[in-house]
Amino acid sequence: MSADFPLAILAKAPIPGETKTRLIPVLGAEGAARLHAALLRHTLEVATDATAAHRITLWTALDHAHPLFLELASQHGIELRAQPQGDLGARMHHALSATPGPGLLIGSDCPVLTPALLHRCREALDQADAVFLAAEDGGYALVGTRRPSPRLFAAIDWGTQRVMAQTRQRAAAMGWQLTCPAEVWDVDRPADLDRLMHAFPLLAGAAVH
Repeated sequence: MSADFPLAILAKAPIPGETKTRLIPVLGAEGAARLHAALLRHTLEVATDATAAHRITLWTALDHAHPLFLELASQHGIELRAQPQGDLGARMHHALSATPGPGLLIGSDCPVLTPALLHRCREALDQADAVFLAAEDGGYALVGTRRPSPRLFAAIDWGTQRVMAQTRQRAAAMGWQLTCPAEVWDVDRPADLDRLMHAFPLLAGAAVH
């Protein structure tokens, strides 16, 4: 399955001690970084199955010239751009604002994303002002907007269980129609590792190899 819609991906470089920090007590700094790298590779495989590679932008953080970023750009033919300074909301708005027309934005820690689900989300923007994939932990794993607005991301308690609820309230205050085609889970806490092991054993195994 392939199509031609813009897709932004936010990702940190897999630097031990700087990525997946909530998993370090279980995996160690090196293991957490290896898992992060494996999840990012998986995300790029899904992304390039969903849309044309030249429509994908990987927004990098921590080390913009990290070997993994350069490898992925060379392997897939995607564009690399540096994330700006600011909180998560500011960085997401920046990436969506750089998207030509309605587009989607994802992170790299949701292994259950599929090309079909990405297509459903993009198609939802034909009717809605914004599309989200709500996550079980109260956040979200995908956002897409028909026209980006910084108001959607302002004064949100990032990293908490209130993110999706606050975002729904914000969209309502803006008069936006918001749709959530599915609820998903991501890999962020130690409790998520058992589920990852059962559903994606190869990804989970990357943390210990």
